Amino acid sequence: MTADLWPAPTASAAVDATVTVPGSKSVTNRALVLAALAAQPGWIRRPLRSRDTLLMAAALREMGVGIEDTVNSSTGGTGGGDAWRVIPAGLHGPARVDVGNAGTVMRFLPPVAALADGPVDFDGDPRSHERPLHGVIDALRVLGARIEDGGRGALPLTVAGTGALDGGRVTVDASSSSQFVSALLLSGARFNQGVEVRHQGGPLPSLPHIRMTVEMLRAAGVQVSAPEDGGEADVWRVTPGALLGRDLVVEPDLSNAAPFLAAALVTGGRVTVRDWPAHTTQPGDRLREIFTLMGGSCELTDGGLTLTGSGRVHGIEADLHDVGELTPVIAAVAALADSDSHLSGIAHLRLHETDRLAALAKELGGLGCEVDETEDGLRIRPRPLHGGAFHTYEDHRLATAAAVVGLTVPGVLVENVATTAKTLPDFPGLWAGMLAGSAAPATP
Repeated sequence: MTADLWPAPTASAAVDATVTVPGSKSVTNRALVLAALAAQPGWIRRPLRSRDTLLMAAALREMGVGIEDTVNSSTGGTGGGDAWRVIPAGLHGPARVDVGNAGTVMRFLPPVAALADGPVDFDGDPRSHERPLHGVIDALRVLGARIEDGGRGALPLTVAGTGALDGGRVTVDASSSSQFVSALLLSGARFNQGVEVRHQGGPLPSLPHIRMTVEMLRAAGVQVSAPEDGGEADVWRVTPGALLGRDLVVEPDLSNAAPFLAAALVTGGRVTVRDWPAHTTQPGDRLREIFTLMGGSCELTDGGLTLTGSGRVHGIEADLHDVGELTPVIAAVAALADSDSHLSGIAHLRLHETDRLAALAKELGGLGCEVDETEDGLRIRPRPLHGGAFHTYEDHRLATAAAVVGLTVPGVLVENVATTAKTLPDFPGLWAGMLAGSAAPATP
């Protein structure tokens, strides 16, 4: 065993724990962008501090935004008194943005950079060069921006900011990532003419994330029309105007709650995730439905969401098109089920941090499960599993999926578990805490 292989702990009994999951990456990074574009300072309380969100904050600082750290872990609650105070300022270049492999950073910030006065260079991890960015690049050019990307439609690139952007109407094929739409909407109120975004192409994935963007824009005082309001299908309009500085408390990351709830399911135990919101746009809320179908039972109270396992795990037929980020953990649970599963609607996962469909098929297969890729998903046929190395391909969700399998399969060795820091700091510590009966995020 080498140093980069983490022995996934095996549960000696049914898990019984209360877990505090750190804040939502999706909410934190949207909040940072909106606060940076606002007309007055704002607060982001209980933010997620992970690689993706720290990259977003660093990039905005590079462009002139003031982001002050306040950490007071003694005040209790999710993240304690941890907060960012965001002080908007005139956006400017020259600036260099490291996107890492964060989709939100590489897609949300080029429209912001177009509003900066001066050039902004974007680059990131090698995998970031392979991830689709053409939707944002092409749309910004239509809206009046000048972008140098060597014709690649991908990173690295330079946005030649002029301090303003005309905006207006644009058509984009967002079938490979809903973030193309969210990226344009988040900055649209600061464009001279606002923005009208029309999706034209294959099915649009991860619609809940676009709804999250719309809801957060409205909370910042922006006028937005969206298809769910009875408007035209696949068309969103943002009216130009000022954004309000807000005092926002970030919800727990419900997608990152998936492995902890799965632990209750696969061990026949009970896990409570604190502070689960009664109303949310986070895709992770659908875990309640999915894990109930797979054999658990859920109860939502003022204190959080409790999932109780029945001692049996059932296979599932599920279209995960809107909640694709949940797929790795659901696939791990399906590999431990008493019947076959078919997960569909997730062809777009081939373009995420890694090709998640190929990776899940290979790695779960390597532990003894029968997994076949389909055109848009996976067919999973559970078989007796055995230990072995589980490669993660620098993908945080592959690592948490492996940990779930390791709860009931001795000898699972997770490659580079540190990659979970992308969205879930100190995952090994949280996992150990859960197995000990409780878990809370590490002090930043």
